[in-house]
Amino acid sequence: MLAVYPQADLYSLVDFLEPEQRGFIQHKAVQTSLIQRLPFARSKFRQYLPLMPLAIEQFDMSAYDLVISSNHAVTKGVITGPNQLHICMCYSPIRYAWDLQHQYLRESGAGRGMKGWLVRWMLHQLRQWDYRTANGVDHFIAISEFIARRIWKVYRRRATVIYPPVDVNAFEVVTAKQDFYLAASRLVPYKRMDLIVAAFAHLPDKRLVVIGDGPEMKRLQGICPPNVTLLGYQPFPVLKDHLQRAKAFIFAAEEDFGILPVEAQAAGTPVIAYGRGGSLETVVAGKTGVFFPEQTVAALGTAVQDFEVKQEGFDPMQIRQNAERFAIERFRAEFQTFVEQAWARFHRGERLED
Repeated sequence: MLAVYPQADLYSLVDFLEPEQRGFIQHKAVQTSLIQRLPFARSKFRQYLPLMPLAIEQFDMSAYDLVISSNHAVTKGVITGPNQLHICMCYSPIRYAWDLQHQYLRESGAGRGMKGWLVRWMLHQLRQWDYRTANGVDHFIAISEFIARRIWKVYRRRATVIYPPVDVNAFEVVTAKQDFYLAASRLVPYKRMDLIVAAFAHLPDKRLVVIGDGPEMKRLQGICPPNVTLLGYQPFPVLKDHLQRAKAFIFAAEEDFGILPVEAQAAGTPVIAYGRGGSLETVVAGKTGVFFPEQTVAALGTAVQDFEVKQEGFDPMQIRQNAERFAIERFRAEFQTFVEQAWARFHRGERLED
């Protein structure tokens, strides 16, 4: 978005980027919120979630005609007036406050006892604030049809889908695949890496490589069979090399969009994915991958066996072509066109329809 509008000012709840990490925001100065100055904010800023709605509302946007919020939680709550156009790029309504609340409480262990009731009350209050502040957004952009449906369900607002940018040009197609499967992600519960590892415990003649680190690492180490290799965190060149050489990439999460399955396809690597969420929009069944219908060991195992039978029919160049639908240049063009058309209608005083 900054590449499209490099003159824009930048606001964020917190900014702890090191100098060498600031290239993607063009080394801009960032206006931060009160949370930036609170104790332990650098390492524990997520613990200040109850304060984030208040913090985002303190940003003074009155000098701007156009405000673009990049939102996965509270950013869309920034206050704007009737003479300002507010466009929200929404990655999802707050997942842990809406349809995934019960899963979040169960997986985090935060739903028990008095603490659990306090967390539930806080999420209840957050839902009310989240719904109310949706009225301050003039146009929603969703990162997938799946998220557009979630936006409609939560806010009763229509959203235009513009798929996120994926750097497909960072990958080369390797046609000679090697005899291993790859799974990679942050090792957190909803990614279901435990399911993938458990499935390969029942496929002893198949080899799996897992890249990633996170709180699930110890548990995965405890259930890891001999045919599964846990590499932990790896730098991008190592991840890229494995994505290009793997016979297939395995993805078991119900994801809002899912960047890694697209990156795998950019390398000409087919995907075995859970058939829910964004994967249904990025993977083409029978042409760039296969789906499994349930997050179970049996369903994933069946999908792997099905892929083994069909793998010779997957064309790496056709798989790459599918990934190019999500290229960076496409995103920039669609995003700029959307913003400029929305601004033109707003400037003419046309009534907003959504």
